[in-house]
Amino acid sequence: MAKRTFSNLETFLIFLLVMMTAITVALLSLLFTTSGTTENHKDSGGHFFSTTPNPPATQGSTATQSSTATQRSTATQSFTATQTSPVTSTPEPPLFQNFSGYHIGVGRADCTGQVADINLMGYSKSGQNAQGILTRLYSRAFIMAEPDGSNRTVFVSIDIGMVSQRLRLEVLNRLQSKYGSLYRRDNVILSGTHTHSGPAGYFQYTVFVVASEGFSNRTFQHMVTGILKSIDIAHTNMKPGKIFINKGNVDGVQINRSPYSYLQNPQSERARYSSNTDKEMVVLKMVDLNGDDLGLISWFAIHPVSMNNSNHLVNSDNVGYASYLLEQEKNKGYLPGQGPFVAAFASSNLGDVSPNILGPRCINTGESCDNANSTCPIGGSNMCIAMGPGRDMFDSTQIIGRAMYQRAKELYASASQEVTGPLASAHQWVDMTNVTVWLNSTHTAKTCKPALGYSFAAGTIDGVGGLNFTQGKTEGDPFWDTIRDQILGKPSEEIKECHKPKPILLHTGELSKPHPWHPDIVDVQIITLGSLAITAIPGEFTTMSGRRLREAVQAEFASHGMQNMTVVISGLCNVYTHYITTYEEYQAQRYEAASTIYGPHTLSAYIQLFRNLAKAIATDTVANLSRGPEPPFFQQLIVPLISNIVDRAPTGRTFGDVLQPAKPEYRVGEVVEVIFVGANPKNSAQNETHQTFLTVEKYEATSTSWQTVCNDACWETRFYWHKGLLGLSNATMEWHIPDTAQPGIYRIRYFGHNRKQDILKPAVILSFEGTSPTFEVVTT
Repeated sequence: MAKRTFSNLETFLIFLLVMMTAITVALLSLLFTTSGTTENHKDSGGHFFSTTPNPPATQGSTATQSSTATQRSTATQSFTATQTSPVTSTPEPPLFQNFSGYHIGVGRADCTGQVADINLMGYSKSGQNAQGILTRLYSRAFIMAEPDGSNRTVFVSIDIGMVSQRLRLEVLNRLQSKYGSLYRRDNVILSGTHTHSGPAGYFQYTVFVVASEGFSNRTFQHMVTGILKSIDIAHTNMKPGKIFINKGNVDGVQINRSPYSYLQNPQSERARYSSNTDKEMVVLKMVDLNGDDLGLISWFAIHPVSMNNSNHLVNSDNVGYASYLLEQEKNKGYLPGQGPFVAAFASSNLGDVSPNILGPRCINTGESCDNANSTCPIGGSNMCIAMGPGRDMFDSTQIIGRAMYQRAKELYASASQEVTGPLASAHQWVDMTNVTVWLNSTHTAKTCKPALGYSFAAGTIDGVGGLNFTQGKTEGDPFWDTIRDQILGKPSEEIKECHKPKPILLHTGELSKPHPWHPDIVDVQIITLGSLAITAIPGEFTTMSGRRLREAVQAEFASHGMQNMTVVISGLCNVYTHYITTYEEYQAQRYEAASTIYGPHTLSAYIQLFRNLAKAIATDTVANLSRGPEPPFFQQLIVPLISNIVDRAPTGRTFGDVLQPAKPEYRVGEVVEVIFVGANPKNSAQNETHQTFLTVEKYEATSTSWQTVCNDACWETRFYWHKGLLGLSNATMEWHIPDTAQPGIYRIRYFGHNRKQDILKPAVILSFEGTSPTFEVVTT
């Protein structure tokens, strides 16, 4: 390629960017902390869904503030690794052993964390910070044990973008402290649903910390607490039962967002499949010995990106909506997040699978941009965006989620194939930067130190990047190479050669300040329930990658006498390592390939590693597996760039006062809106005097009391927080009145916490409430 010269403008831009980066690095260095305290969460119950005997107010509004303050140090510091405390093993509940089946426990707990002043994790879009809540996020845990209790496994599906290594290590540490050796690294799988609308900030590797704009100990602790609570509930609720498995296709909810990459796979291989996405849903049905419902786990390949990167409300996206619908149906009479039945819609090999089924279109012209580079004639790649089937992203989320719910419901109802047999688990930590891969009996290859390619910066048709990079780039650009070299240093010839044909944008495996930018040590894990094998994948497999791994693991089991195993891909587990494409897809260097951080032989390495685990289980030699190199747990992390400030109410007002009341009367299908004097919602993530930001309450004349009909976990409600200047803010509560709403008198209540700090005194967090004037819902 001819040597490129830079214009005066480009030279000036390079100089400007270098200077800005130097200043930023200097500022960030001031934010490092070497020790600190953990921001504790008080779980104080409060009045979540209380009924109050007050008659309806006919006019005006009320705002109350508690007199009890929760004190907290004003310093925000990095998380200090929890020391392993003496094991205080929780006594085992007596297990009834004389039955055929498994002991089954299910549990669900809130893990929402911050809903303001934090980035949403998934799109890596600057400025896409949380500003309220559409639905709560939950951790759903399932414990299965053999009748004599000798072996057990735990599967946890969590409404977050992905499980970080730090999150898993802390959960395992606390499980060990409470339960001893009962729940361990080999028999506990943590899997993220991959919603792109959950809070960030719970990572330790620099790439993800930067994308999160800092480490949020507040959110991290809330997630850990929620995961542990869901496991505790499942542990306590264990009872004899049976598990059934069923499979079936879900049509009309997916497209392959990188079809040109998929076409790089051998034609003979593609001919074996009817689609370029995996349409099969696998469902586990769990019931007690009386046949009463306990729970469901579904695995299906789909990206939870129906909510696009213009969204600012925390929510669980399409898979979360499917869980919401099924749990609401099974737990009649309960509010969302309550009730005994637990339904998890877990992630699978979703790497190249989009729910935006109308496909990519140039948003400025309307023409298709379904081409190899996903670009438009006018505006380039930034104009090429895929759309969902609904009138907006909320509607698309419901349409896709409802289709998954309906199919899972059908498969659950008709499930008749019982899962029987022993439970087993196998786990290793592996240095993924140095795996020797046997390509055949005579030739080997190796994995690489992590690196991200140019097309990583392009994003996808579900969420484009912001700098007009394009997908499918197999050559670098001197301009961006120069910027990188000046700021981060040059990538070595070794890493460039290893990753070919990927042009390296960020050589993350060679960057270690302030901490390594990507993980070297990665978990590989399988748990088996009789003839079912769950492979815990530490990233996002593409469609064909998942097919190859399933086939290889199934063949390995069969070669050692375990015939007809069903192998499921469980995605986003234990540690996040971006994407995993096939070797052939890697050559095309679209987004997924550019994000395959360990090089072109990553999939082959994983297949080799998972086959080794399958062999160990099948031959009962798990005890002989090496533990592998233990991953690090960093104690010094960048704190969030958004500082804590004191909340203020307007002059003459107090927190919870109504600024804009509802109209006197509404009909089904209309939207009730009330605006209150607000305070920063992140205060509520650590002070749970209230466990919801809002309730919709109906007055019951017969009991002269208010009954809660909806909270902020309901799909029909939305809580928007509008941040003003100098600590001022408003909170807007919406209730989209559903068809099921009964006529009557209603009100909306707001629950929040404000931060107060007097001179020379520590900050305190105060709870408050606000209540709207009443309004009436009438029949049409």
